[in-house]
Amino acid sequence: MKNIVLLGFMGTGKSAVGRRLAAEFHCPFIDTDQIIEERTHQRIADIFAQQGEEKFRCLESEAVAGLAERSGCVISTGGGIVLNPKNLDLLGKNGILVLLRSRPEVIFKRVQKRAGQRPLLQKADPLSEIKRLLAEREPFYQRADLTLDTSDMRLDDVVQQIKRKVLEIEGRKSSS
Repeated sequence: MKNIVLLGFMGTGKSAVGRRLAAEFHCPFIDTDQIIEERTHQRIADIFAQQGEEKFRCLESEAVAGLAERSGCVISTGGGIVLNPKNLDLLGKNGILVLLRSRPEVIFKRVQKRAGQRPLLQKADPLSEIKRLLAEREPFYQRADLTLDTSDMRLDDVVQQIKRKVLEIEGRKSSS
């Protein structure tokens, strides 16, 4: 099985969906942010605060390079991982890129609970910042193999839809 790579903005459900998908497929769940935190012994918010976004993006790309050769995993990525096209090339080489979307207002509501852990939203108007970042990332999101809007969906429904679509894609590739 190819990797199932979850892309999308913060608050779209990548981690929760990823854990459930991994259980459904009986495979490992990998979170790129968790890899970075384990390697650096720092929280993502601290890396941003102390070393800046550019350093974090380098660490993110290093994590992707290490994952690119794996297969049979569910990988949850950080929201900005799409900003480096090389990351998408590497992840797509051995994976199905699944974009989780949500409306900006839904994202805002979901991330408010952990706003202090979201360095990119430390702005006077976080909702406007979400909209700006979504627009900036839109061209990169077009690279996804499949897209699902999680705004009004239950977690189990998201997982089952992705599972069904991944199995269809895998089936088409094995029969071609």
